[in-house]
Amino acid sequence: MNTTPDTSTTTPRFTRRQFVATAGVSALGITLLRPDLVTGAEANSKIDIGLIGCGQRGKWIADLFLKNGNYNLVAVADYFADRANEAGDKFGVSANHRYTGLNGYRKLLEQKLDAVVIESPPYFHPIHAAAAVEAGKHVYCAKPIAVDVPGCLTMEESGRRATAKKLCFLVDFQTRANKSYQQAVRNVKEGMLGKLVSGEATYICGATWEGMAKVLRENPANPENQLRAWGLSRVLSGDIITEQNIHALDVACWIIGAEPLKAVGSGGEARGLGGTCWDHFSVTYWFPNDILLSFCSKQYGFGWDDICCRMYGQKGTIDTHYFGAVNVKSTEDVFDGGKMTNLYTEGASNNIATFSELIRKGDTTNSTVPESVRSNLTTILGRTAAYCQREVTWKEMMKQHEKFEFDLTKLKA
Repeated sequence: MNTTPDTSTTTPRFTRRQFVATAGVSALGITLLRPDLVTGAEANSKIDIGLIGCGQRGKWIADLFLKNGNYNLVAVADYFADRANEAGDKFGVSANHRYTGLNGYRKLLEQKLDAVVIESPPYFHPIHAAAAVEAGKHVYCAKPIAVDVPGCLTMEESGRRATAKKLCFLVDFQTRANKSYQQAVRNVKEGMLGKLVSGEATYICGATWEGMAKVLRENPANPENQLRAWGLSRVLSGDIITEQNIHALDVACWIIGAEPLKAVGSGGEARGLGGTCWDHFSVTYWFPNDILLSFCSKQYGFGWDDICCRMYGQKGTIDTHYFGAVNVKSTEDVFDGGKMTNLYTEGASNNIATFSELIRKGDTTNSTVPESVRSNLTTILGRTAAYCQREVTWKEMMKQHEKFEFDLTKLKA
């Protein structure tokens, strides 16, 4: 019988959207590694980090880094001075280490830092990560890693360059840092369900970016307003299938262990928040070995919230929920991973702990990068098929190499 983790501690159910909106602040700590294991950083010294992107999530995750106990936050950068100053005041960063404007991240990277935490709008992730690796900094990057195919390939190359330069590069997916998810997926890969046949992935929630909608309505043509309301811009965010729904599709790709061959889909916008993003998608993916995946998402309405991936094999089912149960059931065995408590915070805290361990060990295999590239491209395939309202193959998407462009010329350098 497979090992069942302790599930004696549970908390009330909350939606991931509520955590995105309120940004909880609990964290997990780790014990420093023995000096004989340390190769990537001086034994028992803290890691100096800089934060690129000081919005709501940026401040939230900076707090988690500091509560971990193994980091110092010594510099912050954001396009907007009010956000850089708010973060600087909150975390005690000196005024001369707060950087603003489009090139503020470059000034931050010139400082004496060990690592950077990238929490800027997804459009900028490839730019910021590539510059950080070039500057010799370890990289901790939020998902999604990019908004388009060229950006994904840039991130893939940055991951390779980081390994070559003996730098750590970690992408922050919370599910992949959870032991129950890890064991459940391991069971499937070891054959507990037999051959996978089909499955479903869903990301169902209410409207997420109401605050941004208010900002955008004040002056939709102002590029600074568009930047503040980046979650409503398909160019800056990648649309909801890439920026939000990637959580469900990442788990599906993780379980299947491959990229899709083709997709067909549709979608639209019903909530009336403004911007250029859709608020619902429906996509069918075809994977190798005749595996079929149905995906749907919504960000409007009320009554049901769930981030789920459920895959069906010839002998059973794996059933995973971001704020619910994780289990694998087959004709031969059962794995009960229990209910998730606070995966949004705990997953990030686990990744923060892992990041310091990797740096101290000098482990620069950077295994999260290629899998994150695959999931990101999977969302882009579904998005492209939905926009085109026709079948699109992976090869066609990669050959098309579509690049999203945001006009930066009217923004402050």
